[in-house]
Amino acid sequence: MPEVLKAPLVVEFPFTRSLGPVQSAFLTGLRERVVLGVRTTDGRTLVPPVEYDPVTAEDIRDLVEVAPTGTVTTWAWNHAPRRGQPLTTPFAWVLVRLDGADTALLHALDAPGPDAVHTGMRVRIRWAAERTGAITDIACFEPYDGNEAQSAGHTGEFEDPVTGIVAAARLDYTYSPGRAQTAYINALSGRRTVGERCPSCRKVYVPPRGACPTCGVATAEQVEVGPRGTVTTFCIVNIKAKNLDIEVPYVYAHIALDGADLALHGRIGGIPYDEVRMGLRVEPVWTDGSRYPDHYRPTGEPDADYDTYKELL
Repeated sequence: MPEVLKAPLVVEFPFTRSLGPVQSAFLTGLRERVVLGVRTTDGRTLVPPVEYDPVTAEDIRDLVEVAPTGTVTTWAWNHAPRRGQPLTTPFAWVLVRLDGADTALLHALDAPGPDAVHTGMRVRIRWAAERTGAITDIACFEPYDGNEAQSAGHTGEFEDPVTGIVAAARLDYTYSPGRAQTAYINALSGRRTVGERCPSCRKVYVPPRGACPTCGVATAEQVEVGPRGTVTTFCIVNIKAKNLDIEVPYVYAHIALDGADLALHGRIGGIPYDEVRMGLRVEPVWTDGSRYPDHYRPTGEPDADYDTYKELL
């Protein structure tokens, strides 16, 4: 059996969101070294603030400043900080109830070791040197043995408030396609497309999954399909993707390769985007050194009859 492939994979994208009045005030306050909570109708002060009471679901907008000092309510030691975490040296994750608040805020505590951390210890905020209106404006918490800090009673009104944030989402992992898809990928390197046939329903699945998604039984019999196929359905892409050197608009389609019982997806080229249609007969176009087709182009054959691919939509 050939060696199963594996490779590091990173999924990363920036998540952009707008802020409502409460979150805007909270993050703008951090930029100005002010911590704001929100007061509920029954007198509780929630930090971090939310726009709706978690108990009554009432809309809440009464902002109130709390102190930058507080008490650790619980904690866990982080022996090996990871990329993107608040500190690069071992630290404690802590829930801190700031003075004047009724709920706890999660952040990092800079401490020399786990023996220096305990529930009930007093801490204060260490502000970041450069602040932009994000939770990272709190660099971390640090031990504090002074008196309770007094808040100035800020109203939550600021000049140039923060109205949106961009949070980078990233997932690093090692991907292994498994036995069936390893064979599929290896065949693509030879400009061949192979699927696997279910021993029960006899359907051929491309890409193969190692088991039939309909019958649930294992598959092993390899079947070469294509290279030509039929466009079953498609979409027109009008937004240019970052780091993708393809001009918009372009067409991405589901393509049922001849002999396959499952459509795969690919880009359609060699034809104006507004002339792509269901039933269009296409063939793969390879570039030098590529491990998969760059795109599919029309073959010039008559369009496939709808009844021949309707079950693959």
